[in-house]
Parts: sequence; C-alpha cells; structure tokens
Amino acid sequence: MPFDFHTPIDRLHSDSQKWLKYAGRDILPLWVADMDFAAPPAVLDALQERVRHGVLGYAKPGPSLHAATVEYCARRYGWTIDPGWLVWLPGLVTGLNVAAAAFRQDGDEVLCCTPGYPPFMSAPSNQRRRTVTVPLAGRAGRWELDLAALERAVTPRTRQFFLCSPHNPVGRAFTRSELAALGEFCLRHQLVLVSDEIHCDLVLDDIPHVPAASLSPEIAARTITLLAPSKTYNIPGLGCSLAVISDPQLRAAFIRAAAGIVPDINVLGLVAGEAAFRHGEPWRQELLAHLRGNRDHLEAFVTRELPGVTMAHVEATYLAWLDVSALRLPHASAHFESHGLGFSDGAPFGAAPNTFVRLNFGCTRATLAEACARLRGAVAAAVATP
Repeated sequence: MPFDFHTPIDRLHSDSQKWLKYAGRDILPLWVADMDFAAPPAVLDALQERVRHGVLGYAKPGPSLHAATVEYCARRYGWTIDPGWLVWLPGLVTGLNVAAAAFRQDGDEVLCCTPGYPPFMSAPSNQRRRTVTVPLAGRAGRWELDLAALERAVTPRTRQFFLCSPHNPVGRAFTRSELAALGEFCLRHQLVLVSDEIHCDLVLDDIPHVPAASLSPEIAARTITLLAPSKTYNIPGLGCSLAVISDPQLRAAFIRAAAGIVPDINVLGLVAGEAAFRHGEPWRQELLAHLRGNRDHLEAFVTRELPGVTMAHVEATYLAWLDVSALRLPHASAHFESHGLGFSDGAPFGAAPNTFVRLNFGCTRATLAEACARLRGAVAAAVATP
C-alpha cells in the first residue's frame, strides 16, 4: 500500500521540540533528528489498540517483544542474538551514559571520533571519565576512520571506544572491512566497543549494514550494541531502545550501572517498538525511497547552486553535513537563521566554530524545496558580503 510522505502535518501546534524552538519566527526547523512524518500505520494501530485496553500501568518487555527483536536482527542483518542478551533502555543517550559509568574508574578515558553526536563527548564527562576525540579523516570527499590517529591517541587509561555506525552527522555506512579493522584495534587495546547503531535501518545506498558485534565472537565479547526503532520509524518520543550485550560479565556490569537510576520503558514505547519490528517493513521501504529522493535533490542542489558549500555523499541517515567554511561566516547558525533556516550548529559535534552545519532532510519534498530556496539566498548574501 502507498504511504504518504508528502502531505504536511502541522507540528507547530503540537508538543514538538523541533518546531517549538522557532515558534513565532519564520524559520524552517531542520535541526534535531526527528522526521516530519506520521509513524507507520501498523504502529499507530497497535498504540490505539493498547490505549483502548484502558490500563496503562507499569510494564516490562515480554517474550513477544524479545522474539520480535531477535527475529528482526536475524532477518535484517543475518545476526543471531539471544533474548537474554537484551537490556531495555528509555533512550540511546541513557545507554551511552550507562556504558561510560559501567567500566573502570574515575579519570579513565573514552575514545570517540569528531565530528560526532554531541552526547558521545558529554556522556563520559558526565560519569567522571575523560573524553578523548580523534578527527575522522576526510579523503576525496569521504569521511573515514583514521586508525593511525586512533593508535596515537590510546593511553593506558583508555577503556572504551564510542562508535556511531551509521554515522551521525557525516552519513557514512561503514564497510565490513572498516569495522573489522576497528574491531581488531579494540581487541588489541582491550577496549569495550560501544556501538550506536540506531540509524542502521536508514542506509540509503546499496550497502549492507554490518553490526559490529556480528564480526566475530571475540569482537562481540567486547561490544555493547545500542539499537532502537526510534529513528527509523519516527517514534523517538516514546523512548524505546535497547542494548545487545552477549558477554555475561559485560552485561552484568552494564545492568549494575543502570540500577536505581534508569527507569523502565513506558508501556506505549514497548508496544510501538514491537509493532515497528514486526510490521514496519513496507513503510520503511517507501520511507527509504522518499529519503533517497530528498538526498539526491539536496546533493544536486548544493553542487549546482551553492558556491562555497560542499556536502559529502550521504550513504545513510536523513542528515546532511554541510561544509560552509569557505563562506567565512562569523556566526554561521545565526546567519542561516536570519534567512529562515534552523540548522544544527557544527561546533557541538566537534567541528571548528562556523565551519559546518547539519541539515535534517527527513521532511516533505515541498519543505526541502523551500529550504533550498532559502539556502540559495543565504549563500548569495554570504558571498556578497566583503
């Protein structure tokens, strides 16, 4: 059946963080990573059925959700996991903080790459760990892991590596060989690999997603994989995520660190997550087609119409990482806001100030077309300013 990714839905008069940020201003919100589409009908139907039950008490993940998750991972990635490996969480950021807290001592170090999702940098420091950042390597317009730089950054206090795969914000879907090299790096230095894979079902190119923990039993034994239906099926507000941890000792340490602090997932999040895993695939396929179209439109527009702006090819996610450094803007985010565009500023992702912005193209084509028109004006104004 066809699904509607074209009709605008009024989010300004809802509780949307994304749209309320610029309420009362003519600014298109293209920042935080949620999409402007209704959740899959199968998810909405499951939620309505659960609400009609009438009792919304404390809930816990049951065998049906466990089975749906195991079956989903087997079907999508050929990854065999055991229900006993699953630790349910109310969100990815919670998982990052629990992982940072779970292992070793105050002052120990966590490696991650920049640019990167901002909680990768903040979660270790929240837990009295030290964040050590290593830049991704930009080679021929493609962002890659710089293993030589990672080797130089390791110290005797390094305990973990935080990976984002697929990568937010640069849009890479890392290859099996890239991930295997990183896994060997973690094994050699006895690092716990914390792999954020919540964008794994948003790969836009013909590239298979490879769960890091599926590479080998040895790598799996040192890996915490963070998953969620939230990004793919646009249900982040329901707070349903999980960690997959095959090693019993690693899993026990993670659970101990979460005890008494991390709340249970709410009942509607559990229902939505299971419905997405079981019945969301037709909707996901049409979503991917729409996002590919948006990605291709945006990439062509940037190349053709925006002198001084470049955009690496987006292999996965609905997030574009725009290099605006050549515009030499003194206040990049403010400049784009003055032209009606609300982007994520690149600095919190670890980019040099005023060099990058992140654009969320998980929107209708009409919204993207309007954003492109405003971008043309914003860039023309910047180029014209001496």
